Amino acid sequence: MQSTPPASISSRIICAAAVFAAIAGAFIGSGALGGTPIAEAAGGRLGSDSTLLAPGTGAFSIWSVVYLGLVVYAIWQLTPEAARSATQRRIRPLAAGSAVLNALWIGVVQLGWLGASVVVMLFLLAVLAGIFVLMRPRIEGRAERWIMGLTFGPYLGWVSVATVANIAAWLSSLGVGAGATWTVALACVLVVVAALIGALTVAFSGGRIAAALAMVWGIAWIGVGRSDGGLESGTVATAAYCAAGALLLFALVSAARRRSRGNAATAVAA
Repeated sequence: MQSTPPASISSRIICAAAVFAAIAGAFIGSGALGGTPIAEAAGGRLGSDSTLLAPGTGAFSIWSVVYLGLVVYAIWQLTPEAARSATQRRIRPLAAGSAVLNALWIGVVQLGWLGASVVVMLFLLAVLAGIFVLMRPRIEGRAERWIMGLTFGPYLGWVSVATVANIAAWLSSLGVGAGATWTVALACVLVVVAALIGALTVAFSGGRIAAALAMVWGIAWIGVGRSDGGLESGTVATAAYCAAGALLLFALVSAARRRSRGNAATAVAA
């Protein structure tokens, strides 16, 4: 069978440059250099106490992990292993697109366009889901497997939770559910649904848990946000903590089973 020719250096440089440019744009647009922080943009609608589904402030530190992973991914694109990877040939445009969409989301939020930010976030989620699907076949290279898993797993998991929070912020800005008693019940249902989606990512990927762990992080921080801020809700906090705990347990058990199957297969092969 004829092997796939290596990807051109220009395509890999374009991907790396797009990722670096988007990260720089996101860094500047997020207020890291003195501008308006995201939590204060759009009238504060994305702050930690803006809705029942807003994660506590500390949750956003996970972006440091995601951006670090993207930097490593961009640099790795210049290696011969990345050039030879058939998987990267399919994923590379989506990876660059995810970084651009991330920067675009920050831009529209800074402009106060919450409705547009939801659209951009949904596109970003769809792109990351596409990457996740393309990662499902076994990646042969160990470096590629670790880089992809530790970059796009947390990226997808966190954006999944952030999308829910973003939609809640947008609906709140429209006055939906203002003062209604059903919002607490709906928030509880949504954190459970988020945990179930996290469990599905574990099952779909055959026991890989990076995305689910990022969702555990985000859901748990929703609990923190409802426990120690201006918009407290013991009911939502309890639901979030329980959902995060259940997802964490499921993920760890699934990872242990995957490792056990791998050890058994190795023993049989030996």
